[in-house]
Amino acid sequence: MRALKHGTMRAHVALALAALVLAGDAMQPALAAGGFNYHDALTKTIMFLEAQRSGKLPPHNRVKWRGDSGLEDGKLANVDLTGGYYDAGDNVKYGLPLAFTVTTLAWTALAFKPELEKAKELDHVYEAIRWGTDYLLKCAARKKKLWVQVGDPNLDHQCWVRPENMKAPRTLYEIDEKTPGTEIAAETAAAFASSSMVFRHDKKYSRALLNKAKLLFLFAKSHQGSYDGECPFYCSYSGYNDELLWAASWLYLATKRQVYADYISHEAISSSVAEFSWDLKFPGAQILLAEFNMTSGGGAQNYKAQADNFVCAVLPDTAFHQVFITPGGVIHLRDGANTQYVTGTSFLFIVYSDVLVRTGQTVMCGNQPVRPERLREFARQQMDYLLGANPRGSSYVVGFGANSPTQPHHRGASTPVLPPGFDVNCGLSFGEWFAPDRPNPNELTGAIMGGPDKEDKFVDKRANSSYTEPCTYINSLAIGPLAALAVRGAQLVATH
Repeated sequence: MRALKHGTMRAHVALALAALVLAGDAMQPALAAGGFNYHDALTKTIMFLEAQRSGKLPPHNRVKWRGDSGLEDGKLANVDLTGGYYDAGDNVKYGLPLAFTVTTLAWTALAFKPELEKAKELDHVYEAIRWGTDYLLKCAARKKKLWVQVGDPNLDHQCWVRPENMKAPRTLYEIDEKTPGTEIAAETAAAFASSSMVFRHDKKYSRALLNKAKLLFLFAKSHQGSYDGECPFYCSYSGYNDELLWAASWLYLATKRQVYADYISHEAISSSVAEFSWDLKFPGAQILLAEFNMTSGGGAQNYKAQADNFVCAVLPDTAFHQVFITPGGVIHLRDGANTQYVTGTSFLFIVYSDVLVRTGQTVMCGNQPVRPERLREFARQQMDYLLGANPRGSSYVVGFGANSPTQPHHRGASTPVLPPGFDVNCGLSFGEWFAPDRPNPNELTGAIMGGPDKEDKFVDKRANSSYTEPCTYINSLAIGPLAALAVRGAQLVATH
């Protein structure tokens, strides 16, 4: 292990944390780069998260066709589990993707704070984070227990109904010492730790988040085992070593405590991969740790080198390229919310490019150096594809740009507003609101579709859920890149 002395490490972390919130240049907002109105795209991308809210909505909720829902969530166990987010187009609250959404929102608020402030969107991002953390605190109210899901997806999927009028029982799922779920516990710890840094201006709230993060990480580490209760919808195919490293990295940044540095260096397992998603967090953790000159496996693996490997696997102009790029130029790993890999890669590339510029380094792909500007250029090109610079000449963001989607696979958007207590006939609901080939009655503003297939083909039909279903974590990862494009503009890819 290449270990830094504790005092030196603390100083290094403090400098890195300061850099997190000073990364943005003081540029004027602009239509730059691809000529898109990035600020408008940014605003709408954040708005989508408000359409995904569960619970008692605040008066200022900007999605006016949404109403209160899930107000008795938790009642079956005499607990309050109201709030949080529906992950996608149905009415279930899944703990793993919800926590990942919060973690990536918190990282966005830290890494792109200057840009979000300049775009006047920082408060909206803070509100989005807190909507998630308030709910997760309820889920983690009891020691060595975590509520991880509200709603039975099989029953939920038998009725095409907006959450305000849903009829399915709000079944509750939990993990504990006898039924572990390391992935979900560690991801929730990461959400709390990262968010505790965001809310340091509120000392009491920040302390509560950090304390929960410590307890959940200890629980995840000491009661290891995968939780399969969210399958087949959110099966963790990658295992839980990535979540443990991810959580430890955020706890280290939040606390500067050597115990987490020791875990990262001696106990954590890390691996070079070509994907960053709700299921696989290794590249995110590696980029967080890259500038600390830290290693894992007793010195066998260097986090900076692994972060470089991720970049080299993605970029098409390196000898180590692994990721498929469509003829139109966008990442395609698999059908089904593929745009999460697009926004996630764009997010990491811009964050990592800022680290490289700040530390005067480059990515090394074997003997081939790759400058930070190349990462930014690729990130911009990926985001521009989603906004309309693609073979179809069409936007994949609802309510933005040319020929934007009109039929996202989403119950609330595709069902007309119904009176509270309206008795929906589930047997007829699919024929009335799912099957008809017509635009949704409610615009799901800012939702980023799952995206095209590997040949850049896309059919705007809500039945094509692999391509038309939006997800919270697609958008949470898009906010940072759009903020950078909106504020830094063309200088995002300029030579430094």
